[in-house]
Amino acid sequence: MPPKTDRPPSSVAPRPRKTYRHGDLRAALIEAGLALAREGGPQAVVLREATRRAGVAPNAAYRHFANRQALFEAVRAASLGALARAIEAELRPAEALPDPIERARAMLAAVGRGYLGFAQAETGWFRTAFAFGAFDVEVPPNPAHTADKGLNPFELLSHALDTLAQAGVLPADRRPGAEFLAWSSVHGLALLIIDGPLRHAPPDVRTALGLRLLRMVENGL
Repeated sequence: MPPKTDRPPSSVAPRPRKTYRHGDLRAALIEAGLALAREGGPQAVVLREATRRAGVAPNAAYRHFANRQALFEAVRAASLGALARAIEAELRPAEALPDPIERARAMLAAVGRGYLGFAQAETGWFRTAFAFGAFDVEVPPNPAHTADKGLNPFELLSHALDTLAQAGVLPADRRPGAEFLAWSSVHGLALLIIDGPLRHAPPDVRTALGLRLLRMVENGL
């Protein structure tokens, strides 16, 4: 009879795998890093823990990632891509509206809703996508940051603002720099919701404030 152990099954380390094909291990490590980021934000993305979750020896990771920062860059890129896809999902119904002015306004609101919704539903990934300080990285253009349109979150916002200007809702002379005005407003509310005084607010209050903010952004641009 095997000796008894007091450790729960979930604490047993997985056996190292030796069957990954070329490229599979990199994807597995990114997936493990995404799981860590989802659970604990940017600080939780640790190379050794990612290798443990992928079921490989720690030194196997160095074939794909030179260090923890390299893995973090890949996980941050994937988090930005997830945000882009969340925004794009909100954009699709708005883009189908027939009236140009209604469509333009709905598109700008859709970008904001997607952003705020993602911050609340995937807070760990949201924090990772916009990590700063010791965890900040310069993220170069990469398809992993994008959604189906091939646009990253910032470019999706620009697309919505361009549509607003083309429809005549946003005056042409006020179009330059509008991304940063809109983004800072929505990002600020997102932080108040996930880290600030609104973190305990009921969902209907958060939703109502989000809708008011989006109307304020459109009117103030």
